[in-house]
Amino acid sequence: MAGRRSLGRKFGWLWAAYAVSSYGTGLGFGAFPLIAVLVLHSGPTQVAALAATGRAVGALLAVPLGPWVEFRPKRPVMVSMDLIRFAALMSVPAAFALGGLGFTQLLLVSVVVAAADIAFKAASGAYLKALVPSRDLLVANGRFESTNWTSTMVGPPLGGAAIGLFGPMATVIADAVSYLLSALGIRAIGGSEPGPTRKGAPRLRAGDLLDGWRYLLGHRTLRPLLINSVVVNGLIMASGPLLAVLLLGPLGFASWQYGLVFAAPCIGGLVGSRLAHPLARRFGRDRMLLTSGVLRAVWPIGLAFVRPGVPGMVLIIVVQLGLVTCCGLFNPLLATYRLDRTGPDRVARTLSAWSVSSSAAIAAMTALWGVLAAVTGPRTAIAVAGILLLATPLLLPRRESPPGPAPAGAGEAVGRV
Repeated sequence: MAGRRSLGRKFGWLWAAYAVSSYGTGLGFGAFPLIAVLVLHSGPTQVAALAATGRAVGALLAVPLGPWVEFRPKRPVMVSMDLIRFAALMSVPAAFALGGLGFTQLLLVSVVVAAADIAFKAASGAYLKALVPSRDLLVANGRFESTNWTSTMVGPPLGGAAIGLFGPMATVIADAVSYLLSALGIRAIGGSEPGPTRKGAPRLRAGDLLDGWRYLLGHRTLRPLLINSVVVNGLIMASGPLLAVLLLGPLGFASWQYGLVFAAPCIGGLVGSRLAHPLARRFGRDRMLLTSGVLRAVWPIGLAFVRPGVPGMVLIIVVQLGLVTCCGLFNPLLATYRLDRTGPDRVARTLSAWSVSSSAAIAAMTALWGVLAAVTGPRTAIAVAGILLLATPLLLPRRESPPGPAPAGAGEAVGRV
């Protein structure tokens, strides 16, 4: 079976590094909003600003990182970005222990982590292309996606329990250590990798900064997929901080309940990611990409109707189950589609441009929805996002792209590797 296909020892180490960092992310799910609400007593506008500023400034700093990564060996870049994220996150519990933690530090750490995330994803996508044959890329991306949802299912309840037992910094420390372990796993891969596509360039050329966007916006099907992805991810992520404020504030959810209602539905993401390869083989990869892209837009509107207690928990779990099942199917298909249609000489720049666009859009929408929530309330702002999401399938490409002679490239491994 394709799902049991061996992709080699080096991929095994890469997958292990991905797994440990994914479980760290699961444990630290929503850590900064929780710290902002429970420790610094921030309101919805500040919580939204925290998420928006980190992504916006991080994306701005990451603009030159894509071309910089393109022309350097990828594994050293990945290790460096892991170590930067480890150091940045560990500064938060250190400041808390010394009584000096403030909102400004959370903002700065968010910026550093966001920029390092983008550089890491660009490097890991290019490295995956060199590591895995084209025929196995959907299998590889499916495994990353399965691991991502498994860690999200297990991590938040454990993270909520850790917060209850050890305090709000426990999950931040776990997340930071996971980056350190990921760096060690990537170093353990060993061996050599293909050299950079351009050698001896002393500085970045001006055209390199925009090359990724030129390629994406000039491609017949990647352009609408980028626009759809940016809008959908922006609307979903903009609702996240507001939902945290609504659940932990007026609706009175405990931290463990907040983690549970987002963890339990992740079984759907696991199912969707496991089905991506067999469904694509049976019905066609492009068709399943477009179908799952449509279906993922219909669920979030239900979050506007959440109520206190068990009925509210059940509603969130049902809505999230439908959403993450569709996302679990869509994400590895999109990652593989991108890598199949991106040339090996521009992988890092293209993936970086995609990530920067997504982060900038999420930041802008999160800030806008923070203002909207301050004026109308979190529930109304969540409802507006859900209504707009219903229209996003119109942004998907109307016709399937032929397999074509596009050069094989590398896609961004979903989540954190």
